[in-house]
Amino acid sequence: MRKLIPVLAVTLALLLTACGFQLRGARPLPFSSLYIAETWELGAILRRHIRALDSTQLAATPQEAQAVFTLLGEAREKEILSLSATGQVREYQLRYRLAFRVHDLKGREFIPSTEIVLVRNISFSDEYVLAKEQEEGLLYRDMQSDMVQQLLRRLAAAKIEPKAGVE
Repeated sequence: MRKLIPVLAVTLALLLTACGFQLRGARPLPFSSLYIAETWELGAILRRHIRALDSTQLAATPQEAQAVFTLLGEAREKEILSLSATGQVREYQLRYRLAFRVHDLKGREFIPSTEIVLVRNISFSDEYVLAKEQEEGLLYRDMQSDMVQQLLRRLAAAKIEPKAGVE
């Protein structure tokens, strides 16, 4: 029986490699160049991630870019989710909204107006106000990181029509 365990382990490892499992990596963006304004915090983070991909150049002006990322809106919201029997807040819901579109200067839309909403719930206690404020900040930073990953996936999935006359 003890001799059978290593054989089973090797067989299992071979079966896992044969199933085609592969870690999700970063997909290249379909744009040769992209313009993203740096006037907002998430834009700077997104630019840093796109530079790391090394498949798309970041243009200095919209006129130099094949595609332009336009921020339509960004909002952080905090809503009471539940109250205790005495009417004190027990739980909040944090929302992070981002609306954007990707287009070129000729009017073609690669990604039409889109809104991404991320939601996290956070418990609250009057005894730990400072700790809960720090936790809220950490959750917003986590949502920002998730937002960048979602934006990169959506940008990578954008469809670009070939230019007329080019096959």
